[in-house]
Amino acid sequence: MNKLIPIHHKIYSLRGKQVMIDSDLAELYEVDTRRLNEQVKRNIERFPDDFMFQLTEKEYSNLMSQIATSSLEKHGGRRKLPYVFTENGVYMLSAVLKSSVAIEVSIEIMRTFTKLREFTLHYNALSKQLIELERKNDKRFKDVFKTLDELLKETKKTDEKVMGFIK
Repeated sequence: MNKLIPIHHKIYSLRGKQVMIDSDLAELYEVDTRRLNEQVKRNIERFPDDFMFQLTEKEYSNLMSQIATSSLEKHGGRRKLPYVFTENGVYMLSAVLKSSVAIEVSIEIMRTFTKLREFTLHYNALSKQLIELERKNDKRFKDVFKTLDELLKETKKTDEKVMGFIK
């Protein structure tokens, strides 16, 4: 397996799902994108819509702008828009692409998806804690400001008398 390719940089969020593009997967699996898609089409019953879907023009354009990839030709020199695979679709690819590289890469990809899920859980928990802390501190700050306002009013009252003289 090509150890130089960081897998987590090849996972994107589309349609509310974490996905990988067919060309990135082909690179990781060390096969042509065309071959990968041929194997998928031969086993299409293994790839329902929640495992794999084809990008729209708009999604593809947005994705290419996100990853700063430019191309002189439409769809990166491809005739068709790319397919993307969800975590389950990636797992299914290892059954379709029967090579030692495919198995090894799939294991690494599954580990990466798991790490991303764990990170998301920790991030969500931390986010909830920050929101709660902010909510609690908002009430405290309101109390502090209220107290400061009261002190300011009292100070203005005592300020009216300066060294025994009335202003």
